[in-house]
Amino acid sequence: MEELLLRPGTASDLGQVAEVLVASRRAAYPAMPPFVHPEAEVRAGVAGWDLSAVGLWVAERDGAVVGFAALTSTWLDHLYVDPRHAGQGIGSALLGLAQSLRPAGIGLWVFVSNLGARRFYERHGFTEVRRTDGTENEEGAPDIELQWRGRMGT
Repeated sequence: MEELLLRPGTASDLGQVAEVLVASRRAAYPAMPPFVHPEAEVRAGVAGWDLSAVGLWVAERDGAVVGFAALTSTWLDHLYVDPRHAGQGIGSALLGLAQSLRPAGIGLWVFVSNLGARRFYERHGFTEVRRTDGTENEEGAPDIELQWRGRMGT
């Protein structure tokens, strides 16, 4: 097995990124609600991501995308790992990269029901900012805004 490679994602990666997203969300049910849109629509949405507006980083092993992170200047919009590669440190590597790229801090949203993800982010220094009843997200599921306050002195 090759070492894990973290690299900037490109438009040619978006098909594999979409597959990781779909497989991860499927595997996470019921901790995460199912997609509101059909999976084909989700794949098409990912294929249309504007990579000039979103920083995409992929984790690659043996030439295949096994995880990804998508971030803006202040938000970690997505962090997903192919469920066949879960528990191998890929999520921690991607999150560490995101934190190094945003040393002043970064926020994210997580579903209240996703206890595993909540524990993961807490282990990596994220703290709760607020909770909502889900009326502001597509899934209608209660969620939590988490914040990593950044590295002191940077």
